[in-house]
Amino acid sequence: MEASEATSAAAAPNTEEFSADKNASAGESPVNMEFLLDIPLEVTVELGRTKMLINDMLKLGQGSVIELTKIAGESLEILANQKPIARGEVVVVNEKYGVRLTEVITPMERIEGLR
Repeated sequence: MEASEATSAAAAPNTEEFSADKNASAGESPVNMEFLLDIPLEVTVELGRTKMLINDMLKLGQGSVIELTKIAGESLEILANQKPIARGEVVVVNEKYGVRLTEVITPMERIEGLR
């Protein structure tokens, strides 16, 4: 998949879900959250984790191997500002690593996760 294809394949955000407060009482105006779409986020793809003693970390050198808790081929976690938003698998796009999304958390679930 080319980088331009990956970009064009991404759907535009559904701002309709964000534009109205589902819990608003009758007579209240809906909250317009359009301004939030331009806020930058740090997106991280987590390959795995491990725990180690400081003593073991200090022994690390070039060529050392750190064993992770994830099994090879297992889905990667995609985080936005350290909050899970999706899962995916590693792909190569124009000689760079990328992630193909296999599962996406719904926008409402993401908002609930912020609370």
